[in-house]
Amino acid sequence: MAFVDRVRVNLRAGNGGAGVVSFLRVKGKPRGKPNGGNGGQGGSVILRADPSVATLLRYKRNPHQSAGNGTHGEGDLRHGRAGEDLILPVPLGTVVIGEDGAIVADLVEEGQEIVAVGGGRGGLGNAAFLGPSNRAPSVAEQGEYGQERWFTLELKLLADAALIGFPNAGKSTFISRVSAAKPKIADYPFTTLEPNLGVVDIGGREFVMADIPGLIEGAAEGRGLGHEFLRHTERARALVVLLDPAETQPEPPHRQLEVLLNEISSYSEELADRPRIILVSKADLEGAVEVAEELGALPVSAMTGQGLEEALHAIADLADQAEREAPDRRGFVLYRPLGPSFTVEREDDGWRVSGQAAERAVRFADLTLPEAADLAARRLAGLGVDQALAEAGALEGDEVRIGDLSFEYTPDEGEEE
Repeated sequence: MAFVDRVRVNLRAGNGGAGVVSFLRVKGKPRGKPNGGNGGQGGSVILRADPSVATLLRYKRNPHQSAGNGTHGEGDLRHGRAGEDLILPVPLGTVVIGEDGAIVADLVEEGQEIVAVGGGRGGLGNAAFLGPSNRAPSVAEQGEYGQERWFTLELKLLADAALIGFPNAGKSTFISRVSAAKPKIADYPFTTLEPNLGVVDIGGREFVMADIPGLIEGAAEGRGLGHEFLRHTERARALVVLLDPAETQPEPPHRQLEVLLNEISSYSEELADRPRIILVSKADLEGAVEVAEELGALPVSAMTGQGLEEALHAIADLADQAEREAPDRRGFVLYRPLGPSFTVEREDDGWRVSGQAAERAVRFADLTLPEAADLAARRLAGLGVDQALAEAGALEGDEVRIGDLSFEYTPDEGEEE
């Protein structure tokens, strides 16, 4: 299964069902008793953190996702069925980013969720308009359209320790030796094309280690492959820097350390301040132990097992210490305050009134009915749309557009003064 850690998705909520005009014929009431039911609510699209999901691959293949529509109301006060919500599972550590680039949610805990787009409200049937001053309403509302938005989903792996190093430094061999992870291992650079997660158990203590694809100089600016996955180090409590003393590396260990720390610092100063431990791999090679001593590092060999137990205990200690000292890394869901209920803008030779409240005010099944048109006008006036148009400079006879509908602006006498 391919590893995908960044996708752009189009999420569409379901439309609300329409209300209906219906009358129950009863003796003594020429028009009958209104009994038109309401339309059903459209389904919402919900993103939910699920530990059984490891990648965003399914959304790379199918970026367009839609919830169910509500059904229309019927006579005899039968309301429409609500559309089915669409629950999309995402890996723990998924960041949800809106079209404006703002983070709207960071889902790191099992079951944590966000309603990404809300379903459209069902329209009211004529029975809902029954009142002392209107005993036989003949109007019904259309259902609202469900919201539709683009989001970017970005996965940042949840790990206690991130294993970083040059390409072919032995990271994959190391993580395969100390955990059940089975990364691809070969003797050429950039063998690791995706991060690997492994659970390490040492003396009854467990921690999660992530093997990050090899970094080279300039990775933070886009060179090589590692820059694509630097984001996966952001959640790691501690960094494990693995240096390779083999002569096949283009840089000696001390230079590798300098380059790696510079790349991490260039990517994130906060990340560079994380607790870290330095290991020198391939300790079975001649001179490797001496190199480790010079750098104050621990020598390890995934081939012979030399130094592994000591290194793993040290990593576990570092992760525990970082957990105690670091702030809580719980996720969040950002609830943005509601903006204005409508806006008025000049559009070509007329005016455009935008906003859910304004569109809801005129969403009737048949606006040619005097009763519906009068109710829509009263709703718009109550919202302040008439006043806003007057203040914007609208003149009598100007075309006003709300959604797909067009109206002729007729100011009240009070607005002309």
